[in-house]
Amino acid sequence: MTDQGYRTFLTTILLTLLLVSSRASAADKIIDFQRDIAPILQSRCLGCHQDRVRQGGLALHSAMEMQKGGESGQIIDPGDPDASYLMDLITPHEGTAEMPQEAAPLTQSEVQAFRLWIKQGAPWPENVVLEPPVLWSLKKLQRPPVPPVSQTSSEFLIRNPIDAFIAARHQSAKVQPAPQASKRTLIRRLYLDLTGLLPSPEEVAVFIADEDPAAYEKLVDKLLASPHFGERWGRFWLDLARYADSDGYLGDSIRPHAWVYREWVIQAINEDVPFDQFSIEQLAGDLLEKSTDSQLIATGFHRNTLSNTEAGVDLELYRTKELVDRVNTTGMIWLGLTLGCAECHDHKHDPISQKEFYQFYSFFNNADDSTVKVSRDWDKAEYQSKQKQWQPAFDQVLASLQKFEKTELTAEQKVEITTVLDKYRKSSDLKKINSYYQTKQQGWDRLYSQLEKLLKTRPSPPAIRAPTFKERTKDRRDTFVHVRGIYNQHGEQVNPGTPAVLPGFNSGDSLTNRLDLAHWLFQENNPLTPRVAVNRIWQHLFARGLVATPNDFGTKGEPPTHPLLLDWLAAEYKSQNWSRKAMIRLIVMSSTYRMSSAANARQMAHDVNNQLLWRQNSYRVEAEIVRDIHLTASGLLDRTIGRRGIRPPLPAFVTDVGRSVKWPATEGSERYRRGMYIVFKRTVPYPMLMTFDAPDATVSCSRRERSNTPLQALTLLNGPMFFESAQALGTLMWDQHQDNLPAATEEMFLRCFSRPPVQREQEYLNAAYADLLYLAENNQQKTNPTEPVQLTALIQLARIVMNLDEFITRD
Repeated sequence: MTDQGYRTFLTTILLTLLLVSSRASAADKIIDFQRDIAPILQSRCLGCHQDRVRQGGLALHSAMEMQKGGESGQIIDPGDPDASYLMDLITPHEGTAEMPQEAAPLTQSEVQAFRLWIKQGAPWPENVVLEPPVLWSLKKLQRPPVPPVSQTSSEFLIRNPIDAFIAARHQSAKVQPAPQASKRTLIRRLYLDLTGLLPSPEEVAVFIADEDPAAYEKLVDKLLASPHFGERWGRFWLDLARYADSDGYLGDSIRPHAWVYREWVIQAINEDVPFDQFSIEQLAGDLLEKSTDSQLIATGFHRNTLSNTEAGVDLELYRTKELVDRVNTTGMIWLGLTLGCAECHDHKHDPISQKEFYQFYSFFNNADDSTVKVSRDWDKAEYQSKQKQWQPAFDQVLASLQKFEKTELTAEQKVEITTVLDKYRKSSDLKKINSYYQTKQQGWDRLYSQLEKLLKTRPSPPAIRAPTFKERTKDRRDTFVHVRGIYNQHGEQVNPGTPAVLPGFNSGDSLTNRLDLAHWLFQENNPLTPRVAVNRIWQHLFARGLVATPNDFGTKGEPPTHPLLLDWLAAEYKSQNWSRKAMIRLIVMSSTYRMSSAANARQMAHDVNNQLLWRQNSYRVEAEIVRDIHLTASGLLDRTIGRRGIRPPLPAFVTDVGRSVKWPATEGSERYRRGMYIVFKRTVPYPMLMTFDAPDATVSCSRRERSNTPLQALTLLNGPMFFESAQALGTLMWDQHQDNLPAATEEMFLRCFSRPPVQREQEYLNAAYADLLYLAENNQQKTNPTEPVQLTALIQLARIVMNLDEFITRD
């Protein structure tokens, strides 16, 4: 054997000995339960297998429960890992394992630890019971210290603590933030985010020219004070409240005064009612001492549930469906928890039992639908105006009757008919009048017919009955667990209560009604309410929350991308007396908010979803805002706030689909009010809103989806309102600029995009206008022979501009 071969032989022998020694030492290793096994069980297993949550009937928090096994039988055979079902579950095959579900498999060393532990008899120290890990969202809320970040970039100034938290993550991840957006982008962004409308060219020019360092701050304060702020942020809340103007189900009757609640929301947000008060009044305004009409109207929040008014339905069944919806909605909006998963059985993922679901249900079980009479000055004025228009025709017919009475009636008939006519001024007893005259008296039929027509058109006095919720004081209902969620199969009787995993009510006081529940949501030691609330505000300003699942802060929800920032904001929200405007102001004043949204502002291939917030987000505006900005740019927008809903024109094939669809189109400028005022009929929602992903209002919506479909482009191109907007914009440009195409196109761009066209865009516009003018000249006789061909071309050019993607995009 050569020297080289001899050295190779020795090396092989030594490696073999080391391998055998290593395996022997691993086999001989004593597994310590507390050190080696308990941490794995707690972090990877107890979320689904513990005393409160037993998926598959299996609990792993104690030795006794582990020995019992689950629905599939025993999972360990002490001393024999190969015969233990647990090893089959946790051992990866081709990179995946059956357990843990929807998570990364255990590592090889963790699997080996379980194998050795079972081989050694699966020892579990006496009286050791493992506690499941505390979910991040349930941990006590504490204000974290602001990171001591040094100023490292002139493009990203540390303007407030938000920037410090974001910059700390940038630095740790070695991420370079995007530069600040231009002033034109910022003013358009702020207008869209805070009011849902576009700035006028004049407002943009003033902001651009203002060199005051506080110019941006002044603009923010101006928009927060705008009455349109309540409309913009009120629409977000109405999504959560599943607001609609009809009952739903097959009957889907219109709720004629549901709009009063919408008006309350807008006003409360404009007045910056603290979020805790804003919430308490909606949950339990009727239980407050000496409740005002406003506080009663606030309880209309509960009346937004679907309601089945069909004849012959099981009323108790649908009453319980409404209560379940109220439980689910309350849990999602204020706690960010999917309570509804515990309606039929214990929650499969979160520590919420079925019993606790019905304890929560009990808070709502003794309240009934009610109404409160309210009045509005504008409603009285409308009635008086309509009455004034109606009265002359009525007086004319009365005069004719009086003349007829003098010439045609007997003395006895005169007395009686005069009495009836006097009563008719206040009532409408036509039948009694007509009983004297059938066909004998010439002219009476004509007068009687006129009276009938007038009666049908007589204006009704104002009678607004706002939907409310009211606690019953007698004949109180008992609450039971519904076995398997079946409403008429009663299990254990329960009292009002909240999930035990959350802090109790103050110092252990019992909760008895919705007012207690509302106060419990905002008690000092409740960690969920402020986290959930501030995450939603962040979501509306960045298109994505710090927690991407705003309605699920449980084990199946997404963890926060910036947990320290989330907790700092939550603590700050509370310290600012739950002021929505103060929190929004804080966020929009940050450099984080002011960054450019351009995806190519930095090359960031490893964070294409922008979870590190190295730039702003760019996205299409919501359905109602698509409509609003068209009306704003064209000058058609009716800015009236609140009041009844509107019905823009709809084609007959839409309104003919159901037996209860009546859609009298709104006339005049009122039809150009904001999209949030369009009457929302659940079975036949306004098509344009649904095309752009408006929620269907059947359940609470915490985050709208954003699709991109050809139907959206076709709607923008051919929808009657969108064409009217382009027509109005083109006509306005013609009236102001005539044949001055550069001036007209520049103002179009300023009105739509808050910027002038760049040279290349102007060249395209010039070429398009030339083509459109040629077409108009050759088709004038077929289209509108009296309209100047230049105006026709400008209108079509406005359609092109308004159909650019940038118009409906918030950058």
